[in-house]
Amino acid sequence: MGLFRRKKKPKYIDELWDGSGPQIQEQGREHKKTPDSQNPQSNPAMEYCEQILTAAKALEETKRDYKVVTDYLTDIQKIEELPEKEFSEIQEVAKHIRDLNQTRDDYLNKSRNISDSQFAQMEQLQDQMPGIIRRLQENESYQTMVKRDMQYLEGEREEWRYYKDALEQESHLLRKLLYVLAGVFVAAAAAIIVLGMALHFDITLPFLLTTLVAAAIGIGMVWRLQNDGVDIKRSQANINRAITLLNKISFKYVNVTNAVDYACEKYHAKNSYELNYIWEQYLEEVREREKYENTNEELEYFNDKLMMQLHRYRLYDTKVWIYQTQALLDNKEMVEVKHELLVRRQKLRATMESQIANIRKAQTDIVKIVKEHPGDEKEIKEILRSLDEMCGLA
Repeated sequence: MGLFRRKKKPKYIDELWDGSGPQIQEQGREHKKTPDSQNPQSNPAMEYCEQILTAAKALEETKRDYKVVTDYLTDIQKIEELPEKEFSEIQEVAKHIRDLNQTRDDYLNKSRNISDSQFAQMEQLQDQMPGIIRRLQENESYQTMVKRDMQYLEGEREEWRYYKDALEQESHLLRKLLYVLAGVFVAAAAAIIVLGMALHFDITLPFLLTTLVAAAIGIGMVWRLQNDGVDIKRSQANINRAITLLNKISFKYVNVTNAVDYACEKYHAKNSYELNYIWEQYLEEVREREKYENTNEELEYFNDKLMMQLHRYRLYDTKVWIYQTQALLDNKEMVEVKHELLVRRQKLRATMESQIANIRKAQTDIVKIVKEHPGDEKEIKEILRSLDEMCGLA
């Protein structure tokens, strides 16, 4: 209800308080000519006159406020007495204004998912940004693929190394077993010979069997050693190949990772997903801003239309209803507005009565003082007469 305030102060009152009014200005000249007026203590009645001037100024201010409130109440009465068809047209425009204001407030109060710096950057790169996002997505996909290949090659390399180590351990063990086999064969042959000589039996068959068994075992161990040697060489070749490929892929991984990191740092995003999200938020913000601008244009149009409609009924203030559309749409709101204005006018009336009573009392005191302290009677009476006319007390 704070919208219903008084309008521009009348020029006549400004002239009074500036000392340019015909009555007070003339008295001011006479007052300067009076020697005693240079000393405030020379005549107490003059001090009362100054106090009355201040009180009269406050009274004039209260009267203006009272008139403004009355004019607003008169406007409400005119609106309430409008024909239903005409009032419906006003309500239709008021509804547009209310809805547009709500849309604008929703935009202004909406939380932003993109900072001003991000918006400015997206706006600067608006044409290139789709391609930038696409390249970043491709680089990230390639980075993921290369990293997966690196992990695969590292796994292959470690498997071949493990297999090679196992073959080398087996070869080392087989060589030791060959020495053991040779020792066992020599010991067995010696034992057969010694027993044959001691027991006087033919050692040919036992010796032949021992030799065949030892030879078979030895041949098997030698064959396994040869196969292990071949497998060790093949394992080393596979390890070397894996290392070579790993070096090439690592170089590619470093390059694509640098490209991804540079893009993320440049566009202030952690990855292509976040950059794409920022881009989508930018596009949404652009649409919202366009909608906001269109809303302002429509709001200006309907505001002008409402004032033109109300201007036909010679209202005191048509612009205030732009901010009181809810009162035009809801009778309860209009009743509340009217009630607050009535309460305000009642308070202003009580204030005026109190101010007038104070001025009358001061005038009575001045008359007494003039009688007790002669001098400047003519000047003081003229001031009192001017104040009576000005305050409407005459």
